[in-house]
Amino acid sequence: MFKGSNVALITPFKNNELDVESYIKLIHFQINSGTNGLVPAGTTGESPTLSHVEHQKVIDLCIKESKGKSIVIAGTGSNSTAEAISLTTHAEKAGADAALIVTPYYNKPTQEGLYQHYKAINDKCGIPILIYNIPGRSVIDMSVDTMARLFELKNIVGVKDATGDLNRVNQQKEKMGTDFIQLTGNDDNALEFNNRGGVGSISVTANIAPKLCSDFQKFSKEDSKESKLEAIRLDKVLQPVHNSMFIESNPSPVKYAAKLLGLCEDDVRLPLVKVTDLTKETIKKALVLAKLL
Repeated sequence: MFKGSNVALITPFKNNELDVESYIKLIHFQINSGTNGLVPAGTTGESPTLSHVEHQKVIDLCIKESKGKSIVIAGTGSNSTAEAISLTTHAEKAGADAALIVTPYYNKPTQEGLYQHYKAINDKCGIPILIYNIPGRSVIDMSVDTMARLFELKNIVGVKDATGDLNRVNQQKEKMGTDFIQLTGNDDNALEFNNRGGVGSISVTANIAPKLCSDFQKFSKEDSKESKLEAIRLDKVLQPVHNSMFIESNPSPVKYAAKLLGLCEDDVRLPLVKVTDLTKETIKKALVLAKLL
């Protein structure tokens, strides 16, 4: 179920308020383009600056609009265990298929603290949980051994790996086996990630290139020589787009790209700001190269 191209959905704003109309349009754009799963209220969805009401609303809307058409992996992480439990139990009641829970940022817990954090959430909910390991934003890195301990719990099913370390794919596969779901959080390493045993991605680029990302994921996991060559070709097409999405802090670049494509405005919430003119030109060139614009 949790494989292929999953999109880390942006949260559109207009005048600093949630733009519901554009958000619903984005959801259906993804579904109609073959995206396997929708991930609302994650980092790309600006979850740190969503109110609790908004956080729950974007998850609820995503579930309602995609019912029976796409899976929903709700972003429910927090550096407060109690808050993460509250967000996860809400997502479960709303009908989410799984929860994506980031390692607690800022607090800097030990490996034992990480284990107890996820165990507490696991014990209070009944839906699959994907660990989101992203040391670049949360400062801490969950070890493979800690992940293996957590995989023994009833609801922990896999990881969104944004470490950028491809050796982790091999290490995690060796330690937990092929039942442990590995999705990359780095668009630029998705080809090699899948070659090493990954089964898909949670993608920023998929916001603006959902069909390309979906096709790439499909071909990358097929065994024929033709499919492997097509995956390599699509990866080359996508690389300039991937790179342009991270020139400045995510999701400012992808929101500007979405504006160019007429999907939503490029409004972000402070402390994020809109991208510079120089970055805008780089994004435009990448979209033109990929024939998205």
